Amino acid sequence: MRLNAVSLPGLIGMDLPERTMLLSPWLPSSGLAMVYAPRGLGKTWFAMGVAYASASGGDFLGWEAPEPIPVLYIDGEMPAVALQERFVSIVNSAPYQAPPDNLQILTPDLQERGMPDLASLEGQLAIEPFTDPAKLIVVDNIATLCRSGKENEGESWLGVQEWALRMRAQGKTVLFVHHSGKGGQQRGTSRREDVLDTVIALRYPKGEEDAQGAKFELHFEKNRGFYGDDAKSREIELVSAPGGRISWAYQSLQDSTYQRVVSLLNEGLTQVEVARELEINKSNVNRHAKRAEREGLYTKPKREPKP
Repeated sequence: MRLNAVSLPGLIGMDLPERTMLLSPWLPSSGLAMVYAPRGLGKTWFAMGVAYASASGGDFLGWEAPEPIPVLYIDGEMPAVALQERFVSIVNSAPYQAPPDNLQILTPDLQERGMPDLASLEGQLAIEPFTDPAKLIVVDNIATLCRSGKENEGESWLGVQEWALRMRAQGKTVLFVHHSGKGGQQRGTSRREDVLDTVIALRYPKGEEDAQGAKFELHFEKNRGFYGDDAKSREIELVSAPGGRISWAYQSLQDSTYQRVVSLLNEGLTQVEVARELEINKSNVNRHAKRAEREGLYTKPKREPKP
């Protein structure tokens, strides 16, 4: 292995390419990101939306892609017909179209010998002809595509991490998709986060753990380079429309929580019961209740006089 060192003046004087955004503000060029969620919550829909917006130069959930870029979507588990159906819905619902060759897809049903193991050098070399032209690589998901070693051991991630860092050094961005465990945290080693710019957790809305379909809270657990309103949590829902079309509804989590508090208070729950139901502090419930009173959305029950 031949290494290159550079002096501080040499580094400062280098003409390095400016780091831009593929999807502003959280998906940078030459970047590494991960989204994780429980099974069936909508993380693949989310990843496909990111991929198509990036390939078409459109927008997704209010995040804008400044220009179309070549994208490679590596799917590790979906039947090809299901993947086809989802992309048909996405394409037919989008107000913008990606150039025909901008989104390339690798999926198991179309391979004679199955999908490569991206945790091995052999697997990484196998996808090289497809990663070379790509600016964004979506790996969906870690469990099915990075199979060497044990998921909960940090050493098993090192081979994947080295590959991801090579991709970054080549000016590419990698978005990993991962499952969360029973406790809601990402499965396996936390070492994955060390080199990542952005980590997104998708969670069930509080009080709706049995909800069906793609409705979730989005939380930025790591947000390198952006903050404030850009990093605020959201509530997001995939909405089906006639003709197989889809749309996304989203709002800040604070607004969503406020609406839920008002609804439960108007159902007759006490503030203590609302706090318990939504797993939030009673002080937050009280603040939302006072706001609702000011806006005429809620009237505080009058206390009955003591006998």
